[in-house]
Amino acid sequence: MKLTRIAALVALSGLASIASAQDYPAPIEAMQAKGVEILDTFNAPGGLEGYAAIYHGRPLAIYLTSDKQHAIIGSLLDASGNDLTSPVIDEKINRPQSKVIWSKLEKDSHWVSEGSKQADKVVYVFTDPNCPYCKRFWNDAQPWVKSGKIELRHIPVGVLGEGSRKKAAYILAAKDSTKALIDNESGKAPAKENAISDQQATQLDANLQLMSQVGASGTPAILYLDETGMLQLHPGAPQGEQLVEIFGSKP
Repeated sequence: MKLTRIAALVALSGLASIASAQDYPAPIEAMQAKGVEILDTFNAPGGLEGYAAIYHGRPLAIYLTSDKQHAIIGSLLDASGNDLTSPVIDEKINRPQSKVIWSKLEKDSHWVSEGSKQADKVVYVFTDPNCPYCKRFWNDAQPWVKSGKIELRHIPVGVLGEGSRKKAAYILAAKDSTKALIDNESGKAPAKENAISDQQATQLDANLQLMSQVGASGTPAILYLDETGMLQLHPGAPQGEQLVEIFGSKP
């Protein structure tokens, strides 16, 4: 599924302030007063002015009429029925936000790397040490990981209770976090439920906050860039062709 809620991070990324200092026509200002955030403008046909915006985390396009007294929200179609709005939403909102969120995953989350750092593709997964579906995903991903085709970056969270949280902290604090994670996922040596230090608590809180911000509500939650560079979110354990869609052709 496409990550349609990536605009939820606009306020964090600073993109929401791109046009915040400008004065807008009355219909646009009225929308701003109701919580609509204007991100950018774009050219539109038929004498319309286009505005790329978000409202409660959802991207939308606004079309201002030539008299600047009326605004239309929704999809604009041409004479052949082609959707002119979706490409604008992708260009002005989804694609820039994909880059922002990808950077946040890399820099702001605390992840455990598995696989080759020279892999052609990086995939992130929010994972709970006690989640059986996470273990299934880990097992299904191994052909791609072991072949060197992907680097799998596990972001530990504890959403299934305090035991999960303690195990996630144990993995993050381990001398060899990759080995600790693999041992837990494979069942070789389940992670221990040790006391959580302040540093580990801060890391886990940051991971959980980012998980919420990207719109994920359960584990595993898998994030990757598709062939167009657009960020995608797959909730739950993928199967069959879904694995190929995420990782590429099976090695």
